[in-house]
Amino acid sequence: MASVFIGLGSNLSDPVKQLNTALSSLEKLPKTSVVQTSSFYGSTPLGPADQPDFVNAVCLLDTAFSPLELLAELKKIEADQGRIKKRHWGERLIDLDILLFDELTLTSSVLTIPHQGIASRDFVLIPLLEIAPDLMIPNKGSVQSLISVLQTSYLYPLSEASQ
Repeated sequence: MASVFIGLGSNLSDPVKQLNTALSSLEKLPKTSVVQTSSFYGSTPLGPADQPDFVNAVCLLDTAFSPLELLAELKKIEADQGRIKKRHWGERLIDLDILLFDELTLTSSVLTIPHQGIASRDFVLIPLLEIAPDLMIPNKGSVQSLISVLQTSYLYPLSEASQ
Protein backbone atom coordinates (compact mmCIF):
# COMPACT_ATOMS: atom_id res chain seq x y z
CA MET A 1 0.00 0.00 0.00
CA ALA A 2 1.19 3.48 -0.87
CA SER A 3 0.60 6.60 1.21
CA VAL A 4 -0.80 9.31 -1.04
CA PHE A 5 -1.75 12.90 -0.30
CA ILE A 6 -4.62 14.28 -2.39
CA GLY A 7 -5.47 17.97 -2.71
CA LEU A 8 -9.16 18.81 -2.97
CA GLY A 9 -10.63 22.10 -4.15
CA SER A 10 -13.96 23.56 -5.26
CA ASN A 11 -15.52 26.98 -5.73
CA LEU A 12 -18.88 26.18 -7.37
CA SER A 13 -22.23 24.71 -6.31
CA ASP A 14 -21.70 24.54 -2.54
CA PRO A 15 -17.94 23.84 -2.38
CA VAL A 16 -18.10 22.24 1.08
CA LYS A 17 -20.66 19.76 -0.23
CA GLN A 18 -18.49 19.11 -3.30
CA LEU A 19 -15.46 18.27 -1.11
CA ASN A 20 -17.55 16.02 1.14
CA THR A 21 -18.97 14.23 -1.91
CA ALA A 22 -15.46 13.70 -3.30
CA LEU A 23 -14.24 12.38 0.06
CA SER A 24 -17.15 9.91 0.12
CA SER A 25 -16.21 8.79 -3.39
CA LEU A 26 -12.57 8.33 -2.35
CA GLU A 27 -13.75 6.17 0.59
CA LYS A 28 -15.56 3.89 -1.87
CA LEU A 29 -12.56 3.27 -4.14
CA PRO A 30 -11.40 -0.34 -4.15
CA LYS A 31 -7.96 -1.09 -2.71
CA THR A 32 -8.04 2.36 -1.02
CA SER A 33 -8.84 3.86 2.36
CA VAL A 34 -8.98 7.47 3.52
CA VAL A 35 -6.67 7.64 6.53
CA GLN A 36 -6.98 11.30 7.48
CA THR A 37 -8.51 14.53 6.20
CA SER A 38 -7.50 18.09 7.04
CA SER A 39 -9.88 20.83 8.02
CA PHE A 40 -11.49 22.73 5.17
CA TYR A 41 -9.97 26.13 4.37
CA GLY A 42 -11.21 29.06 2.35
CA SER A 43 -8.86 30.61 -0.17
CA THR A 44 -9.01 33.49 -2.56
CA PRO A 45 -8.44 32.42 -6.18
CA LEU A 46 -4.85 31.94 -7.31
CA GLY A 47 -5.96 32.63 -10.88
CA PRO A 48 -8.57 35.03 -12.27
CA ALA A 49 -10.08 37.21 -9.53
CA ASP A 50 -13.56 37.26 -11.11
CA GLN A 51 -14.57 33.93 -9.55
CA PRO A 52 -15.79 32.77 -6.14
CA ASP A 53 -13.37 31.85 -3.35
CA PHE A 54 -12.31 28.23 -3.10
CA VAL A 55 -12.68 25.67 -0.36
CA ASN A 56 -9.58 23.46 -0.07
CA ALA A 57 -8.48 20.45 1.94
CA VAL A 58 -5.95 17.64 1.83
CA CYS A 59 -6.51 13.98 2.59
CA LEU A 60 -4.16 11.07 3.12
CA LEU A 61 -5.00 7.80 1.39
CA ASP A 62 -3.55 4.33 1.60
CA THR A 63 -3.94 2.71 -1.80
CA ALA A 64 -2.81 -0.25 -3.83
CA PHE A 65 -3.35 1.67 -7.08
CA SER A 66 -0.36 2.79 -9.13
CA PRO A 67 -0.03 6.55 -9.63
CA LEU A 68 -1.58 6.45 -13.12
CA GLU A 69 -4.38 4.12 -12.00
CA LEU A 70 -5.18 6.46 -9.12
CA LEU A 71 -5.11 9.47 -11.45
CA ALA A 72 -7.68 7.72 -13.67
CA GLU A 73 -9.89 7.07 -10.63
CA LEU A 74 -9.64 10.73 -9.56
CA LYS A 75 -10.62 11.86 -13.06
CA LYS A 76 -13.65 9.54 -12.90
CA ILE A 77 -14.71 11.05 -9.57
CA GLU A 78 -14.34 14.57 -11.02
CA ALA A 79 -16.39 13.60 -14.09
CA ASP A 80 -19.07 11.92 -11.97
CA GLN A 81 -19.42 15.14 -9.98
CA GLY A 82 -19.79 17.11 -13.22
CA ARG A 83 -16.42 18.81 -13.48
CA ILE A 84 -15.92 20.92 -16.58
CA LYS A 85 -12.72 22.93 -16.86
CA LYS A 86 -13.69 26.36 -18.14
CA ARG A 87 -10.31 28.11 -18.05
CA HIS A 88 -6.81 27.74 -16.63
CA TRP A 89 -6.86 28.34 -12.84
CA GLY A 90 -10.54 29.13 -13.16
CA GLU A 91 -13.64 28.10 -11.33
CA ARG A 92 -14.36 24.42 -10.91
CA LEU A 93 -16.90 22.13 -9.34
CA ILE A 94 -14.23 19.76 -8.00
CA ASP A 95 -10.49 19.40 -8.42
CA LEU A 96 -8.59 16.37 -7.13
CA ASP A 97 -4.80 16.43 -7.40
CA ILE A 98 -2.20 13.84 -6.44
CA LEU A 99 0.21 15.89 -4.34
CA LEU A 100 2.56 13.16 -3.10
CA PHE A 101 2.76 9.41 -3.68
CA ASP A 102 5.04 7.84 -1.08
CA GLU A 103 8.56 9.14 -1.79
CA LEU A 104 8.05 8.86 -5.55
CA THR A 105 9.18 11.50 -8.01
CA LEU A 106 7.59 11.29 -11.43
CA THR A 107 7.37 13.55 -14.45
CA SER A 108 5.19 12.53 -17.37
CA SER A 109 2.91 14.23 -19.85
CA VAL A 110 -0.12 13.57 -17.61
CA LEU A 111 1.24 13.51 -14.05
CA THR A 112 3.99 15.16 -12.03
CA ILE A 113 4.78 13.99 -8.49
CA PRO A 114 5.34 15.87 -6.26
CA HIS A 115 2.65 18.16 -7.66
CA GLN A 116 4.22 21.06 -9.59
CA GLY A 117 2.80 23.81 -7.37
CA ILE A 118 3.11 22.08 -4.02
CA ALA A 119 5.97 24.22 -2.68
CA SER A 120 4.28 27.58 -3.27
CA ARG A 121 0.63 27.02 -2.43
CA ASP A 122 -0.50 27.75 1.11
CA PHE A 123 -3.86 26.10 0.43
CA VAL A 124 -1.92 22.84 0.04
CA LEU A 125 0.90 23.35 2.56
CA ILE A 126 -1.22 24.46 5.55
CA PRO A 127 -3.58 21.46 5.31
CA LEU A 128 -0.55 19.17 4.81
CA LEU A 129 1.03 20.62 7.95
CA GLU A 130 -2.18 19.94 9.86
CA ILE A 131 -2.25 16.21 9.09
CA ALA A 132 1.48 15.49 8.58
CA PRO A 133 3.57 18.07 10.46
CA ASP A 134 6.87 16.23 9.90
CA LEU A 135 6.30 15.57 6.21
CA MET A 136 9.25 15.90 3.85
CA ILE A 137 8.52 16.64 0.21
CA PRO A 138 11.01 14.97 -2.15
CA ASN A 139 13.47 17.49 -3.62
CA LYS A 140 11.66 20.38 -1.89
CA GLY A 141 12.20 20.06 1.87
CA SER A 142 9.92 19.99 4.89
CA VAL A 143 6.40 21.35 4.80
CA GLN A 144 7.32 23.63 7.71
CA SER A 145 10.31 25.14 5.88
CA LEU A 146 8.25 25.70 2.72
CA ILE A 147 5.55 27.50 4.70
CA SER A 148 8.15 29.73 6.35
CA VAL A 149 9.23 31.18 2.99
CA LEU A 150 5.80 31.72 1.41
CA GLN A 151 5.52 35.21 -0.03
CA THR A 152 1.73 35.37 -0.38
CA SER A 153 -1.16 33.84 1.53
CA TYR A 154 -4.56 33.18 -0.01
CA LEU A 155 -5.87 31.10 2.89
CA TYR A 156 -8.37 31.77 5.64
CA PRO A 157 -10.00 29.40 8.12
CA LEU A 158 -13.59 28.27 7.69
CA SER A 159 -15.79 27.91 10.73
CA GLU A 160 -16.43 24.38 11.99
CA ALA A 161 -20.15 24.90 11.32
CA SER A 162 -19.57 25.33 7.59
CA GLN A 163 -17.75 22.01 7.12
